[in-house]
Amino acid sequence: MTHSVSNSSIPNVVVASVDQMREAIRRKGHLKGRQVDALSLQEVRALIGEAPHRRDVLIEHLHKLNDTYRCLHDRHLVALANEMKLPMAEVFEVATFYHHFEVVRGDEAVPGLTVRVCEGLSCELAGAKQLIDKLPALLGSPDVRVIAAPCVGRCEQAPVAVVHQNPVPHATPELVAATVSAKQTHQAMTEHVDFEAYVADGGYRLLADLHTGKADAEQVLNAMEDSGLRGLGGAGFPAGRKWRIVREQPAPRLMAVNIDEGEPGTFKDRTYLERDPHRFLEGMLVAAHVVGIDAIYIYLRDEYHGCRALLTQALAHLRANPPCPLPHIELRRGAGAYICGEESAMIESIEGKRGEPRMRPPYIAQVGLFGRPTLEHNFETLYWVRDIVQKGADWFSGFGRHGRKGLRSFSVSGRVKQPGVKLAPAGITIQELIDEYCGGMLYGHALYAYLPGGASGGILPARMNDIPLDFDTLQPYGCFIGSAAVIVLSQYDSARDAALNMMNFFAHESCGQCTPCRVGTAKAAQLMQAKVWDNATLEDLNQVMTDASICGLGQAAPNPVRCVQQYFPEEIV
Repeated sequence: MTHSVSNSSIPNVVVASVDQMREAIRRKGHLKGRQVDALSLQEVRALIGEAPHRRDVLIEHLHKLNDTYRCLHDRHLVALANEMKLPMAEVFEVATFYHHFEVVRGDEAVPGLTVRVCEGLSCELAGAKQLIDKLPALLGSPDVRVIAAPCVGRCEQAPVAVVHQNPVPHATPELVAATVSAKQTHQAMTEHVDFEAYVADGGYRLLADLHTGKADAEQVLNAMEDSGLRGLGGAGFPAGRKWRIVREQPAPRLMAVNIDEGEPGTFKDRTYLERDPHRFLEGMLVAAHVVGIDAIYIYLRDEYHGCRALLTQALAHLRANPPCPLPHIELRRGAGAYICGEESAMIESIEGKRGEPRMRPPYIAQVGLFGRPTLEHNFETLYWVRDIVQKGADWFSGFGRHGRKGLRSFSVSGRVKQPGVKLAPAGITIQELIDEYCGGMLYGHALYAYLPGGASGGILPARMNDIPLDFDTLQPYGCFIGSAAVIVLSQYDSARDAALNMMNFFAHESCGQCTPCRVGTAKAAQLMQAKVWDNATLEDLNQVMTDASICGLGQAAPNPVRCVQQYFPEEIV
């Protein structure tokens, strides 16, 4: 049986309330969602200037707000979305993706100062946990917040704290407290080869000769190929071949330079940049000239505040005294996301988006930044261009040991007397590296294990101290060299603890785009805390992450786990 319902059966109160709502909407004329207030709009415009604004500078604008207010107030995000003609949801999802942005709702209190203590493996070995435990009581102010942070790229100075934007190397509670009291929150630039000194030593002559025709682009390409130089960000793709591939693509072509070295244990790019920024810039511009690049975007990790000031100054000097017409160059700032070291995630970030890796194909060389063919390079790869071309390909390939060719910049940290960046022959063994370049092990310490390629490069025992360290030599042992970040462990350390530190890092830094990585890293970290490892379940997770993750983070995350299972079984039973 059915019943009809007439309007008269609807309670008058409901009809009245609906009519009132409709009238209120007509009377107020308000749009859905939170509206912009005049003060917030004024504050945003004071920082970013008047419209229009390009979509790709969203993250740069978020940095301006975050630097000024030490957070991102939601009212400012609403105003920014309005000013950039973007959906509020889009601005919000970008702002909440990056670790260095803190979105604050309403009148929520914001600490006046944040102290980040690195919890990377090298800093953990040097006492970072104890530092984190002691600092809150010592600083004793609700206006100062102490938090743990992933690797900040200063492993040779472990433990490291960062007071706002100022790193405190070899940090003690007293040193950090003194830095906070002095209100020293910005890092000073380091001593380096400046523009005048670089030019006096023949700098930018190669670039000028290419422009005038005294040097030939094809000869430069041949030198790059003959040298055997491979990408030094970790992937190891032959640099000369990459130049040719991108050169063959239709114009306009772009370049993206990766200085987002977030791999725990890696600090070589920062070290070279702090010493000689113009050597890198000339290599970058030579590559741009040879390949035919119209615009260059340099992506620098946010933890390197001093490097950003240095690069800004170096670019200003170069533009004021150009050796030839320069392409368009923009320096872009990361925001605390390890995943943006992956080339396609970096490109997404340069475009002002969440740093999520892209599916391939198409490849970056064909469809990259802003949909154009893109030459993507690591900082150090470009750093060696001038030397290789001017000194000859044989100069670079003439180095090497144990059947390998070339030079490698090893970032060495951990239980050695002299940590730091060690420029050594490719193919050197860990024992040779420690004995000849690092002054040996710390007093009372003996080599127990080592990580040859940072967090994702695996862990090997001391008995395997004679393996050549280079591309393609470590894969048979379940490891790889990556960016040549070497972390040395002694008999006082634990391989399983090191693997857990790495997995916690991966879980923290997973972008969350794909389920195998997002869930797998977190679940693996949980299982690895057990006294006895459930190896069968861990291997199931490892296999799924390796096979089904979109990018290298999830694919390489199982490496430390598998190495502990294979080489250190006594630690997990």
